[in-house]
Amino acid sequence: MSDSDDDMPRLSADTLAALQEFYNETCNADTPTADTFSVGAVGEDWGMSQFWYDDVTATRLAEEVIHEAGDGGRIACVSAPSVYQKLKQGVVKGSDRISAVLLEFDRRFAAYGDDFVFYDYNEPLALPAALQGGFDIVLVDPPYLALECLSKVAQTVKYLSRGKVLLCTGAIMEEHAKDLLGLRRCNFLPKHNKNLANEFLCFTSYDSHLLSC
Repeated sequence: MSDSDDDMPRLSADTLAALQEFYNETCNADTPTADTFSVGAVGEDWGMSQFWYDDVTATRLAEEVIHEAGDGGRIACVSAPSVYQKLKQGVVKGSDRISAVLLEFDRRFAAYGDDFVFYDYNEPLALPAALQGGFDIVLVDPPYLALECLSKVAQTVKYLSRGKVLLCTGAIMEEHAKDLLGLRRCNFLPKHNKNLANEFLCFTSYDSHLLSC
């Protein structure tokens, strides 16, 4: 056998490039990307009453909570993953100047790391103590159009909020939103990727220019 390197097997440039690409993807597998945060990256599960907002609605709501939270503000998205995702995409002005967490029952969203907080509305106060009164605005979209659900979610909202609340839910819940949280309806009509039979509205605890409240 020769001592020369000439007899050693060599990889082609294309093969080396492919190996480098695989290595890079492996190293970055746990690093969130823009695609990771795209609305629909996690599919809707209708069994959990999941219906994602369309892009216009997700963007408009993201703009609203950024505006209301202010620079350095903290935003809680409760059962509203599509708005959280829009905030994290980096495409909405000001999204780099806020922080956001997602409170969600669906553990698939645990892929978002420390931003994910498991949330079951049946246990509305089973939350980390560090979250109490920790958010400049709370955006919430309860999974069910029922007084029992909204009543429990309202407890969560009061636990998290410093005052500002943005609720998205069915029009049939308007009186309950007013009674439980003192909210008033906005003119903006949120839309979903799937056409739903129920009319949906937004309600706020503050005067909103973006949502025309």
